[in-house]
Amino acid sequence: MLKHSLRWTLAALCLGAASTGLAAQLMVVSFGGATRDAQRDAFYKPFRAATGTVVINGSYNGDFDKLRRMQAAQHVNWDVVEVEAPELVRGCETGLFQPLDAQELGDTQALIPGALRPCGVGTFVWSMVLAYDSQRLPQAPQGWADFWDVQRFPGNRGLRKGAKYNLEFALLASGVPAEQVYSRLATRQGVDMAFDKLDQLRPHIRWWQAGEEPIRGLNDGSLLMSASYSGRIGAAQDQGAALQLVWPGSIYDFDYWAIPSGSFNSREALQFIRFASQKETQQVFAERIPYGPVNSRALAGLAPERVARLPTAPANMAQALPMGVEFWIEHGDELEQRFERWLARP
Repeated sequence: MLKHSLRWTLAALCLGAASTGLAAQLMVVSFGGATRDAQRDAFYKPFRAATGTVVINGSYNGDFDKLRRMQAAQHVNWDVVEVEAPELVRGCETGLFQPLDAQELGDTQALIPGALRPCGVGTFVWSMVLAYDSQRLPQAPQGWADFWDVQRFPGNRGLRKGAKYNLEFALLASGVPAEQVYSRLATRQGVDMAFDKLDQLRPHIRWWQAGEEPIRGLNDGSLLMSASYSGRIGAAQDQGAALQLVWPGSIYDFDYWAIPSGSFNSREALQFIRFASQKETQQVFAERIPYGPVNSRALAGLAPERVARLPTAPANMAQALPMGVEFWIEHGDELEQRFERWLARP
């Protein structure tokens, strides 16, 4: 049982709470939806049981404008925020997030490579994948070339609004090998090629921002296929949805916990991140939603059939593309601005 496995760690956290005056509330902001539901069961509720601290869980779509306004007003009420890797690194460099003291995080030896960064700790491994409704498609699409093929597969497509992911998918649909995608996107010709490919699909694209939107669109029939977070599809499958994933050509990376600069509860936020990184809490999270745990010891407690559905399963990573974090740090602002101009065109 989780409560027995965590007994000694919880006791230590409670002692820390008593000695430091742990805040009554902690604001944790994530991307919401099914992921937040799993976070509640795996992290928020057990953390309250361990420490007495109530986790107030908010959600956002990855836009940091609100956080920047709070920081400018010197009144930051976000204590922990879930961020993707490029935004974490960029935010660390610009002072949006505060550096973490690794010694305050406890034993980090079990964290998988890439999970620990100067301003963040990985919370799970995800993939952005091609998803479709198997009841409406008797012939399964094989990859992004089929996603672009509206003659063989007529219907609307869902894509997350923004340049990131979509430029990679456009090149993959054009036949560019996965290992060459970022080197091609680093050239003007490669970027032009990607936007030209998006032009071809544009009349059929329905843009989404929140992770639950493609699930809703696939379920109600307004989308035939969509890019989607793998775990969101997995959660829908667990509830009986006839949705399927195409792993080749998926993009995988970490989501991280970060502490915004100016948080009033930095010490308690570190305690939360440490708690959420343990093998027991990581195992519960992966059982609730099929995202890869960042604590390698969590895998031993998962059923083999569950492990096979994670982005980190060897078969699922075989033809996947790791997120080009450094690429998006260097080129992200420029490409997102070009995407906005492209999207605004009549």
